[in-house]
Amino acid sequence: MTPARQLALELPHRTALGRDDFLVTVSNAAAVAMIDRWPSWPSSAVLLAGPTGSGKTHLAEVWRQSSGASRASAAGLGEADLPKLLGGRALVVEDAPGPRLDETALFHLLNHARQIGVSVLITTALPVAQWGVQLPDLLSRLRAIPVAELGPPDDTLLRGVLVKLFADRQLAVEETTISFLLRRMPRSLAAARGLVAEIDRRALEEKAEVSRGFASRVLGSINAPGLFDDSD
Repeated sequence: MTPARQLALELPHRTALGRDDFLVTVSNAAAVAMIDRWPSWPSSAVLLAGPTGSGKTHLAEVWRQSSGASRASAAGLGEADLPKLLGGRALVVEDAPGPRLDETALFHLLNHARQIGVSVLITTALPVAQWGVQLPDLLSRLRAIPVAELGPPDDTLLRGVLVKLFADRQLAVEETTISFLLRRMPRSLAAARGLVAEIDRRALEEKAEVSRGFASRVLGSINAPGLFDDSD
């Protein structure tokens, strides 16, 4: 007889996005140093650049919390929004350039922010040269902005993130299991979060300990849409 499974309740698990939750390694140390340097930035604007899954969203949220910044999407940026967006002391513009960047709006935003002393953090997964900017003045302005660059997550960062995610869920996991997952999982922070969440769900459902064998079975059977979405 197949043992009865416990229904895994979909309890919300808060994603920790504070400064103490952001693990610093060689792959992100330079970007973290730039973020921590605010408000003594070398420019009114900084580009936070890195590949998908490198932690841009988390680090931008760390800065937003410390600076009190408002938030805007590059895809929805328009000139009519500028007075409201620049009403505080700081602003995060996320996911530039987006599918259809309003170049004139971004140019005016950067210029006005500099004039009135508002700090702007722009997150992007692409080098400015690949944005396809057509407005020469905007391209010149963007090229002059300092870049805080995040590298792809290295083994040290991914290992630390896995350990912390399991600890946050009060799951006791041996080092051999962490090393096993590290060698086989997709190389992104989003994948780490999705994998740990699925292991937690299955462990509760099956009343199982998170052994290497159990983790291997979960990893090998994962096919949930969006579980390994490459986001920050």
